Amino acid sequence: MAETSELICVACPKGCPLIVKHENKNVIEVIGAGCQRGKDYAICELQDPRRMMASTVKVNGGLHPLVPVYTRQGFPKPLIPQLAQKLREVEVPAPVKINQVVLEDALGTGIDIVASRDMPAAH
Repeated sequence: MAETSELICVACPKGCPLIVKHENKNVIEVIGAGCQRGKDYAICELQDPRRMMASTVKVNGGLHPLVPVYTRQGFPKPLIPQLAQKLREVEVPAPVKINQVVLEDALGTGIDIVASRDMPAAH
């Protein structure tokens, strides 16, 4: 039996209200999308929801004890708690450069975690 879900599209600034008819994770119809990106967003949100994630990791010998990091692309939403736990275990040596990979292929997803700023070594 078909179900209906309501979403707000975040693919562009318009924020279209979407009504998605689906059976389990199989999308039947997307109503209210102002563009193709809205339809694609609705399908992805039901079948494989992803989020960008930002956090911090420890820096050994850095000017500050932590460096901010983020996922290079949307990360599978159900795995985010596991990723947060894994990032608590990561330590990188100073200096750290912006966009430096601090965790490659996080949790086997093929998605790298990178530094979002430089972190010089302490003097």
